[in-house]
Amino acid sequence: MTDLEGTRLIVDRAAIRRNWETLQRYAPSSECAAVVKADAYGLGMVEIVPHLPECRTFFVATPSEGMALRPICPDAVIYVLSGPWSAAAASAMAAAKLRPVVNTTEQWSLWKETEQPFAIQVDTGMNRLGLSPSEAKQVADNCHPDLVISHLACGDEPDHPANSEQRGRFNTLRENFDMSRFSLANSAGIFLGSDYHFDLTRPGIALYGGSAGPKMRGIHRVIELKARIIQIRQARMGEHVSYGHTYRLTRDSRLAVAAIGYADGYFRSGSGSGVPLRSAVPDGAVAAMNGVSVPLVGRTTMDLSIFDITDIPPEQCTAGDWLEIIGETIALEDVARRTGTIGYEVLTALGQRHRRSYI
Repeated sequence: MTDLEGTRLIVDRAAIRRNWETLQRYAPSSECAAVVKADAYGLGMVEIVPHLPECRTFFVATPSEGMALRPICPDAVIYVLSGPWSAAAASAMAAAKLRPVVNTTEQWSLWKETEQPFAIQVDTGMNRLGLSPSEAKQVADNCHPDLVISHLACGDEPDHPANSEQRGRFNTLRENFDMSRFSLANSAGIFLGSDYHFDLTRPGIALYGGSAGPKMRGIHRVIELKARIIQIRQARMGEHVSYGHTYRLTRDSRLAVAAIGYADGYFRSGSGSGVPLRSAVPDGAVAAMNGVSVPLVGRTTMDLSIFDITDIPPEQCTAGDWLEIIGETIALEDVARRTGTIGYEVLTALGQRHRRSYI
């Protein structure tokens, strides 16, 4: 069946592959892996991974994600960032030839019984996951992980002193792991320069067209999101729009009611007014028609959002037409900024109602 959907999401897999190739060129002496956790950042792991044929190492968040990925790439190296949180998880991961990223001494105790390869994560200053340096040395005294990783807390801020501090702590670890490979750079870290590349890089957001900080270059847009216009309304100056009457029209207006709302991952915080969640961001969300931006007015609801199309000629915008929500005119990061969040959340929140097309 066709023409039944209210929204359309187009994912450009060729752009993802070009982005991976670009990231590999930035770190030519390192292996370029791919982070495909959260269903490839919400875009569909099953559809995307086969279009990265040169990539031989992948990272996922949980054992179940690793299990889902294994049939897609039976010969690839798959690291599970959470590590094994139980004996049952360790057993299942070993059977599927998944490699845990060990974060605690307890996880190491669970995994060493399998006698299979593994990675360790060392906390160099983020206080999220990872062994302490002393715990890492304890592991080094007993066995040899195939990979040692850490994670940059401020990689998207190139001048932040935490970057060089973490790199220095990470470098210090190398004397204890002379038989292991090392990995520090996420997407943002790749653009910090060769001092951060080590043996393997782990790009995530940049693969999918999101921002990895001000030094990022050469990354292509990956998605296009459109919403169908259900109705065109004529409204008079002084009338109110949507729930709470928080938005009052300052002119006679034409309004396009579009079939997209927070159930589709289009955040309520982007509403044109009256949403405290976005009090620090003065401009609400916008859509586009034929390259012209049109503002969101009133509160976004579960299934609907309303845009002021007064400045679009009537013959160019009618019921049944499609508004660009993310695309050539409205960038992913612009949507994120206007809704008070980051591109990661916009991608991973994309709802199930979108008709997805992969090119």
